[in-house]
Amino acid sequence: MPGSAHSCVGTDYGGTHHMPFQTITGTTAPLRLWADPAGVDERAMEQLRNVAGLPWTHSVAVMPDVHVGIGATVGSVIAMRGAVAPAAVGVDIGCGMTAQLTSLRAHQLPEDLGKLRAEIEKAVPVGLGLHKHSVDVDHLNTGLRGWHRFWTDFDDLSAQHVLRRKGRAMQQLGTLGGGNHFIEVCLDGEDRVWLMLHSGSRGIGNDLAQYHIAKAKDLPHNADLADPDLAVFVTGEPTMDAYRRDLFWAQDYARRNRAVMMALLRDVVRRQFKKAEFEPEISCHHNYVAEEVHDKQELLVTRKGAIRAGRGDLGIIPGSMGASSFIVRGLGSAESLHSASHGAGRRMSRTQARKQFSAKDLAEQTRGVECRKDSGVVDEIPAAYKDIDEVMAQQSDLVTVVARLKQIVCVKG
Repeated sequence: MPGSAHSCVGTDYGGTHHMPFQTITGTTAPLRLWADPAGVDERAMEQLRNVAGLPWTHSVAVMPDVHVGIGATVGSVIAMRGAVAPAAVGVDIGCGMTAQLTSLRAHQLPEDLGKLRAEIEKAVPVGLGLHKHSVDVDHLNTGLRGWHRFWTDFDDLSAQHVLRRKGRAMQQLGTLGGGNHFIEVCLDGEDRVWLMLHSGSRGIGNDLAQYHIAKAKDLPHNADLADPDLAVFVTGEPTMDAYRRDLFWAQDYARRNRAVMMALLRDVVRRQFKKAEFEPEISCHHNYVAEEVHDKQELLVTRKGAIRAGRGDLGIIPGSMGASSFIVRGLGSAESLHSASHGAGRRMSRTQARKQFSAKDLAEQTRGVECRKDSGVVDEIPAAYKDIDEVMAQQSDLVTVVARLKQIVCVKG
């Protein structure tokens, strides 16, 4: 039987005292940090100042998992008036998390979890893999409707070259991808078994993002930006209408992709544990745009590596493949634009991690977890990420902890 997860006792970050958010001066729009400015990479600070200096920006909130990104900083929340920067949203449109509590307890699981991991990898293609045929969603209990309309709307996407890839998009629906995407089986402090996964809009989201990023950079109003990656579309222009249509479709694809994977994962569990039951899914994007009202203004809010944490909202904040993850409930902080971090956040690049660590280091840092321990995933080693407990403590005014989870199985591409 797998060992118990760490208890939640003593880790109620909602009651932990920490420094309040700090406001960075010298920018056109308010720039608020839930991180120590001295610990933020100078390149990231430059990115934050650039985005806070755009004429369309209402405000920027910076999460404790902040690190440098392309155009916009990962771990930032950008509220704009009538504008959105497609490079700030990024190429994995709608990337996010889904988690589900099961009726299983730790003592019901086998000592050797290798078979369970193998069955998951058989059911859900990882890395560059895709399904041989599109998943029959009509006979899979995803809990989602409107599939016919969803695929009909695909034919209205803007990029002609993307329209030719519908078959691939259908076969990639219900696949994990690589990088930091994962599927996990976890235990909480009461030894209850959870299922959790992290993925986005796969190749089709990337295709749409690259198309629109290039379009935005060619627009005259973006000619003199400090950073070309902050090129925006503005409301009232056909380019904005086209982007919003494609963006919201890709976000829906990402949501459906996770729902299909979770349904496939439940089927794997049911085959091994016939009487397993499941609580409703918790699902949240952490790389997306939403239309929201803040300060009595209608704004377009881009969460680039951040989750919505409105009062009562349930969310998921994962650690690394060897650290705890958290189910959280939002506190509705107006200053953070009702947001919280999306994870631990990287503290070193993938290249740095591969240079500094070996497969032996990975095996040591993931001891007790049934997962890959080879050189192909060394860049995902826990030491390449920030301390998730420190990240949680820095945002105790943004979320409260509902459950602390520790993985016992981790599947990566």
